[in-house]
Amino acid sequence: MAEEFELDTGDLQRRMEGAMGALKTEFASLRTGRASASILEPVMVDAYGQRTPINQVGTVNVPESRMVTINVWDKGLVGKVEKAIRESGLGINPQLNGTIIMLPIPELNEERRKELTKVAAQYAEHARVAVRNVRRDGMDQIKKAKADGMSEDDQKFWESEVQDLTNKFIAQVDEALETKQAEIMQV
Repeated sequence: MAEEFELDTGDLQRRMEGAMGALKTEFASLRTGRASASILEPVMVDAYGQRTPINQVGTVNVPESRMVTINVWDKGLVGKVEKAIRESGLGINPQLNGTIIMLPIPELNEERRKELTKVAAQYAEHARVAVRNVRRDGMDQIKKAKADGMSEDDQKFWESEVQDLTNKFIAQVDEALETKQAEIMQV
């Protein structure tokens, strides 16, 4: 008889909550109508041989409602920061002024709003994939325990627990996406 198998659902739940947290951070970076320093949070710069958040290579400020500025500390990184912003898919055209990069935030038109809802949908899909990866890890633990002699009833019980947890978090991702898309489309 195998020892009693106990799946750490708390760990699985923590990891799924981590995926939700990451999604909320990415959603915060999607701009609605106003300038916000958080729109640059997901943008990573290739600095000093590794991917670094923008706020670790310069000071991010919001001097007015339609402008974000980045005062880059290292002159050699200005080009890399500018390139990272251009390639980020934020749809903002950086303007250089010495070591200061200015990001004028354009008014959102209907087309741009639709683009941003697609970006939000991509972020949500990444979160769903992360949740499913956690589910797969849990299912793998169950399969291993089954191979070690866990009963079929226990296997079914734990699989349904993991699936219920997964369904709960996928529903949260979908709900967050709906809310964010409505917020973006609101004029």
